[in-house]
Amino acid sequence: MSTLYEKFGGEESIAKVVDYFYDLVMADETVNKFFEHTDMKKQRTHQTKFISYALGGPNQYTGGAMSKVHTGMNLQPVHFDAIVKHLREALLHFGISEADAGQALEKVEALRGDIIYK
Repeated sequence: MSTLYEKFGGEESIAKVVDYFYDLVMADETVNKFFEHTDMKKQRTHQTKFISYALGGPNQYTGGAMSKVHTGMNLQPVHFDAIVKHLREALLHFGISEADAGQALEKVEALRGDIIYK
């Protein structure tokens, strides 16, 4: 059985989804303030590797634990939900099926407790 990573076309395709995702995020006043002082080129590369790994691709993610990298941000459920909404929209924009997008977002949802209220 192929992984979602393979099904989506590997890291190159996931990078396109991530670019579109961050375009949506940066246009959203609910969450764009969290990226004001972020090197977005680095962030996009980092996120591509993280999502690739989460979807069954190679583990090239070198970032810190989710709970550590989000400490001090005080992210609330509304912020997490906005990010999930934008990621879902980006996945669907690139022709990923509802079922596959749902499966991918389940992996993101599993991180909720490590990200909010930190």
